[in-house]
Formats: sequence, C-alpha cells, structure tokens
Amino acid sequence: MKKTGQPRAVILLSGGLDSTTVLAIARSRGYLCNCLSFHYGQKQDIELTRAAAVAEAMQVEQHMILRLDLDTIGGSALTSEIEVPKDRELREMDREIPVTYVPGRNIIFLSHALAWAEVIGAVDIFLGINAVDYSGYPDCRPEFLQAFEQMANLGTKSGSTGNAFKLHAPLIALTKKEIVEVGIQLGVNYSITHSCYDPRGELACGRCDACRLRLKGFAEAGIKDPIQYVENE
Repeated sequence: MKKTGQPRAVILLSGGLDSTTVLAIARSRGYLCNCLSFHYGQKQDIELTRAAAVAEAMQVEQHMILRLDLDTIGGSALTSEIEVPKDRELREMDREIPVTYVPGRNIIFLSHALAWAEVIGAVDIFLGINAVDYSGYPDCRPEFLQAFEQMANLGTKSGSTGNAFKLHAPLIALTKKEIVEVGIQLGVNYSITHSCYDPRGELACGRCDACRLRLKGFAEAGIKDPIQYVENE
C-alpha cells in the first residue's frame, strides 16, 4: 500500500551498474519505486535475471518485464548477428556511434515508461543515461532528455492536465568512478548486477565497451569489481 506523502516513480532497470545505482538514488529520495525492464531480443538477456535480483533486493513496489521484438528490426550488435566490438581504446568510444547502438531504444523504452507512469499515477521517471563515460549514444545526451520531457508533457493526458512529467537522469554528468562511489555510499550490491554486451553464460567478457567502462570506474574508485569475468577464470 502506498504510504501517505510518498510519491511513486518509474525506474528503467536493466540490471546494470548505472540503472541499479539510479534505483538506489530514487529510493534514497523517498520514492516508491516501480521498475520497468525489457526483453527486447538482446543477446545479453542475462540482464533480465539480474534486474529481477536487483528489484527483489531493493524491495521495489513492482517490477514489470515487457517483451519487445527489437531483434526483428535488428540493426544493432545487441539484437542481430553483428559482432560486438572488443578491446576498443576508451578514447575511441565517443568518436562515432558504435554498432551496439540499438535504433530508437531509449525513445521506445521511455514511451513505455511514460504509459505505465500514467496508469500508476507517477509523474517521475528515472533512467541511468550518462554523457561522460559512455559509448557515444545520441539518446544519452541532456538535449535528448529535455526534448523527450517536453514531448511527454505535450502528448499525454497527465501532462496536458497539469500533472507534468519529470525525467530524472541523476548520473548524466558523472564519471563511472563517481557512479560507483555513489552506489557504494548507498549500499548497492554490485555483485548481482550485469553490464556486459557479450557475456559467456554468467561471465562478463571484460573486453566490450560496457565492460571496459565498468572496469575503469571500479579501478579509479579503488574498489574491486565483484562480478566474474571470463579472463579471471
């Protein structure tokens, strides 16, 4: 049951480092958290198992997993036979949009989050996009977030009747090091998270962009990454 004065929020939860940290932030701000994950045909569908574990550990109000067949559309190394890039230098990652970009993914995910938020009476939506240590995705930038929020309030019943939506991206200006530090301060158990784009079973590859950025963040924070990598076995 919703507690008096405690607002609801929808949190996009992939089970990764960033979205798990965002969930912890939303909880610390007093929100009743309703998490939304997607089975969209991604190769790394182990993230759904990890998202469920995170949602249970953090005692969220609801955790919904929606099925979207983005693999039918394809066009990404995460949803098709395109090979996931490995061993890229960190300075290469923001030079061009990589093949791990999923066409329209954050637009699609946020649209579903918006619809669910209207149904459950939430106006706050949290997501873990980041524009500092990231792989150059255009839908992780502040200007994208601002434009989507404006559209959301123009095109929904809630927004047009005075209940404006607010999109929260508390990690958008943080480095991976800073994200790890925030999560540790909030008691996040990173051992149950998953970030890898090309896992081998439950093991992270350690070589894709997501793994390299994650490892960089933990190393710079002076903390050992608690998940297992292929190369460590």
